[in-house]
Amino acid sequence: MPHTATLKSQSPKHLELLINSMKFSALEWGTPGQLPILALHGWLDNAASFFRIAPHFNHCHLVAVDMAGHGQTDHRIGSSSYHCFDDIRDIFCIADSLGWKQFALLGHSRGAIIGALAAGTFPERITHLGLIEGVLVEATDPEKSPQQLASAIKGLDYQANKSLTIYPDIKTAIKARERGMFPLSHDAAKSITERGLKKIEGGFCWSSDPRLLAPTPVKLTHQQFTSFINNISAPCELVMGKKGLQESYSAYLDEVASYPFIKTHMLEGGHHLHMEDDAEEVARIFQRFFV
Repeated sequence: MPHTATLKSQSPKHLELLINSMKFSALEWGTPGQLPILALHGWLDNAASFFRIAPHFNHCHLVAVDMAGHGQTDHRIGSSSYHCFDDIRDIFCIADSLGWKQFALLGHSRGAIIGALAAGTFPERITHLGLIEGVLVEATDPEKSPQQLASAIKGLDYQANKSLTIYPDIKTAIKARERGMFPLSHDAAKSITERGLKKIEGGFCWSSDPRLLAPTPVKLTHQQFTSFINNISAPCELVMGKKGLQESYSAYLDEVASYPFIKTHMLEGGHHLHMEDDAEEVARIFQRFFV
């Protein structure tokens, strides 16, 4: 029977992919043969963060992956810090495992930054770059590199010796997630939390790797970041919220404007606007974009 149902009527399928000896977990909407989109969530979130917008993308095959150390995906082996360059390799290995020679990227926050860097690394493979509340990195002065590395090492040592936060039940964990650095509605927090917990003795704890909380050992300089962004060849659209990053970083939009090929849309919401009241408008913007 030909595929006629829209994604709006579908629940996601669960995928597991073995990538470089790591199990990656993902949620899948649509069917192979449609426009392939790899969706990348934000820091300490997971694939469920796309639950509101993914069902609206008709004629797309969207795979939202739990990135390394997040959600139901394995933690990286060893004791070193997480770095976006490792995630970039994962992106293309995942695409290869799905049989995607070319594909679109949709990223939120940290996932948007990683997506932009990936699109600048292998521009010939990326057909579209969709960004939600993220594209700019926190660049560093090269002279501060020793201090950055020292901070990362201290951060890893601290996380290795820190006790886990244990929640007696899922409801309590959801309430904690609602009050996070970027507050979430109950439904949004519930979706992220239920996928981001693991059962342990005494209750539940976050499944994400504590090493994600340690500073990165190396930051890009502004010149290095710009070289990646200027190497992007795919069309690029960015959705921002008035109560999101630009409220915390007053010069954010001015810096984005220095890359004129990035088309920016401003909506009313906050940092997780794709999970909240603006979700349908975010979906409409990207449904028009991903053609």
